[in-house]
Amino acid sequence: MMAARLLQEQGIEVTAITFQTPFFGPESAKKSVAQLGISLRVVDIGVAHLEMLRNPRYGYGSQINPCIDCHALMLRTAGKIMEAEGFDFLFTGEVLGQRPMSQRRDALMSVDKLSGYPGHILRPLSAGLLPVTIPEREGKVDRARLLKIHGRSRKEQMALAAQYGIRDYPSPAGGCLLTNPGFAHRLRDLFTTQEKIDLRDVELLKRGRHLRLPHGSRLVVGRIHADNVKLTELARPVDVVLKVNDVPGPTALLPRDATAADLELAAVVVAAYSDAVPGTEAIVSLSSGQSGWSVTVMVRRKEEFREMLI
Repeated sequence: MMAARLLQEQGIEVTAITFQTPFFGPESAKKSVAQLGISLRVVDIGVAHLEMLRNPRYGYGSQINPCIDCHALMLRTAGKIMEAEGFDFLFTGEVLGQRPMSQRRDALMSVDKLSGYPGHILRPLSAGLLPVTIPEREGKVDRARLLKIHGRSRKEQMALAAQYGIRDYPSPAGGCLLTNPGFAHRLRDLFTTQEKIDLRDVELLKRGRHLRLPHGSRLVVGRIHADNVKLTELARPVDVVLKVNDVPGPTALLPRDATAADLELAAVVVAAYSDAVPGTEAIVSLSSGQSGWSVTVMVRRKEEFREMLI
């Protein structure tokens, strides 16, 4: 937001672009542009991002966050739009030294190179501390009116926001799921146990409890009503949806073909996480595509399956 304001002060027409993946979305950007009075494009890069995520050139941060490769992918995507539609350059709100992995000087230069648009990426908040870019050299941007902010403190940015009358701005946290330790653990497990992965598989990671059954199947058990609804929506014809009859309880999903033993155990697990009383019998309904059936299981305590949790 501050970078956009700096450029607007120079009479430069600014268009915002943000990106949609299973790990972060456009919600914050939508709030920001409403205050800036500029247009926003939301570009879905989920498929390309997932492909990059499995083997990032510059590796991961503290969890499974490939920040350098991710930034480069976003700027590469924006650069193609820049070329196709006649924009003059790209810019970001990054600050030199603010983030330890992705905003070091060498990391910023790596992003530029990997994006395919070195020299075309301007960082107005720290431009005075970085090499001169093509738009500055060509006189499209006045370098003397750009800033030299450096380091992790955000006091200068906050003062600038106050100067511009902007009070509602995002918190410093990036909001990316890939930095969440619990989610990162599930994603690593998915990468190591499943060769073919698509966006649906990633969406499942956001829902409920995940258990690894003895024969390798991953069972997803809803925690709340919203999980139950979403699991039903995400189910494919080859998947098995499980639910206990006659008592409140979760919806569960076996997202890949399961062995008969894992399927039987899945019914027991689902019953354990329902309101059925341990030691009694429960009827679990199972459906897959157009077919459905039910099994009767003895209800066990959910604590017995704790070691299976991913």
